Amino acid sequence: MAKKNNKAIKMTKGEQYEMLYPILKTLLSEIKELSKKKPDNPLNKLKVGMINKVLERVKIILANDPTTQFLELLDDETLPSNSDAVFIISHYDAAMKQYKDKHYGYNNIENKHTWFTSN
Repeated sequence: MAKKNNKAIKMTKGEQYEMLYPILKTLLSEIKELSKKKPDNPLNKLKVGMINKVLERVKIILANDPTTQFLELLDDETLPSNSDAVFIISHYDAAMKQYKDKHYGYNNIENKHTWFTSN
């Protein structure tokens, strides 16, 4: 019986990762800039909604990862400050980096870097 590869993921998650991670990095960069200028200013509902849409999709990718227990969405009722948003989005950034470290690497058979898939 073949040993199951614990690093295996569905390719769709790899594709989703590749789509969402640059968006997440851009969000983090933009909110960091806002935070430098006015760290205590609250985000508006539009920004919180747009950020949460990305964070929700990231949580789907990370659904079986232990890091998800530390990931919270931005509160659209109390509207977090710019610095609070940086803090929260930074957790998602770190979780995504760890996820890729676990599920992406060099495939000796194909002689290239690839997502470890369950196919």
